[in-house]
Amino acid sequence: MKIALIGYGKMGKEIEQIALSRGHEIVSIIDVNNHQDFASEAFRSADVAIEFTAPSVAYGNCLEAFKQGVKVVSGSTGWMSEHGEEMRRLCKEEGKTLFWASNFSLGVAVFSAVNKYLAHIMNQFGNYEVSMVETHHVHKLDAPSGTAITLAEGILENLDRKDKWVMGTLTAPDGSVSGTTACAPNELPVSAIREGEVPGIHTVCYESEADSIVITHDAKNRKGFALGAVLAAEYTAQHAGFLGMNDLFQF
Repeated sequence: MKIALIGYGKMGKEIEQIALSRGHEIVSIIDVNNHQDFASEAFRSADVAIEFTAPSVAYGNCLEAFKQGVKVVSGSTGWMSEHGEEMRRLCKEEGKTLFWASNFSLGVAVFSAVNKYLAHIMNQFGNYEVSMVETHHVHKLDAPSGTAITLAEGILENLDRKDKWVMGTLTAPDGSVSGTTACAPNELPVSAIREGEVPGIHTVCYESEADSIVITHDAKNRKGFALGAVLAAEYTAQHAGFLGMNDLFQF
């Protein structure tokens, strides 16, 4: 398979190594200084482009790839709330293909399924209060993380007493804390911590006066995310439309 990379930071380089190890070919690499290469023959020859960039440019990158007739796998977060409906429309009405996920980790896919099932079980135990905390490296721009939002939505789908998530506390790299976890009974607080070079930790806690039930996914490095992105690209090369992890893994 021919792959184009959009974004050549730490994730882009990790994806490149895994793609090559799986026998794929990297035909184009687009970073901040060569956007003109979207129009190149090399980019247009790609079966799929894998996009990991910043929220401010992800939308434009997808449109540029679509313009060249290239399918996109995007792991950029923080932009789909504004542009998600348009992306779905482009895929449904104009034949574009986008595989988007807030997190490509295979472990997170399993964790997400467990999270939904646990919420389904806890729906009958109203004495437990639920909250979430996510921790990421200091370079991450959005908070809470896209993965935390996706996990929160999974809880809301299965827990009748909660119908919206809200931002909880934000612990900045300097240790200062803003915000609060105090919220209305129908709200799920999602707190964020930014420290060091943490790849990503997501913890969901159900707490009562008697005990606590806690599930955590702790990423050790970027390899799980990168492998998942390449697996998504392999899937996307053979499929069309607006795709996601629920299409790739059906638990």
